[in-house]
Amino acid sequence: MTPPDIDRTPPYMQVVKQLRQQILDGDLKDGDKIPSVREISERWGISMATGHKVLATLRADGLVESIVGSGTIVRTKSNVHRSARDRFTRMLATGRIYAPGEYAVISAAELAPAPAHIADTLGIDEGDMAIRRHRVTNNEDGPVSASTSWFHASLAESVPALLSTERIPGGTPSAIKDATGRVARSAEDRMTVSTASTEQASDLGIQEGSPVLIGRNVLRDEAGEVIEAGEYVSGPDRWTLYQYELGESD
Repeated sequence: MTPPDIDRTPPYMQVVKQLRQQILDGDLKDGDKIPSVREISERWGISMATGHKVLATLRADGLVESIVGSGTIVRTKSNVHRSARDRFTRMLATGRIYAPGEYAVISAAELAPAPAHIADTLGIDEGDMAIRRHRVTNNEDGPVSASTSWFHASLAESVPALLSTERIPGGTPSAIKDATGRVARSAEDRMTVSTASTEQASDLGIQEGSPVLIGRNVLRDEAGEVIEAGEYVSGPDRWTLYQYELGESD
């Protein structure tokens, strides 16, 4: 019999992982109070010293701030960009794409000629028509990120909501699943640093030429076929966080 997997993650990192995910999912919102060291120690059965290490790690992540007399407070509104991965994970877990306090304004939902890199991803010729949805994600302070999703033009008939600037409850992958039965099973992200174009600067409310993080993401179904090809951009001083496990070395 194969023995069960044993979680060898240090206890403090197990707590960090849970709290970090609650923050990225928006369950703990900007301004919310994080449990105190004593509360962390009692709730997770760890020492006070380990509880201090939990909060120190979250501070190092830029997710929280310790304020004398107030405790440790979530601080994400001005310094965190939720990646495509974060949004897809939240969608699968809660049926909602955006964290509390964030909302999207969809400025375009149309058939448009696919640029070369999108055409290659979708398996069509450059310049062929594809569905393009462009949105700017905001919080109460203003723009957080801008993103564009591209889909095969054939989905215009089966998922007409893709050509509407109204928000799609549950997100576009859910709408495509309901209409076609295709289920998103895998995704990949690529990122680079560049400078803001005129359009990107306008979307984000920053100066043209400012440093930006640009990402491209691909969502695939069970057969490995592309459901969605996406692009996103966020402005300076925002962090994108990833956590992953590494196997044992030889």
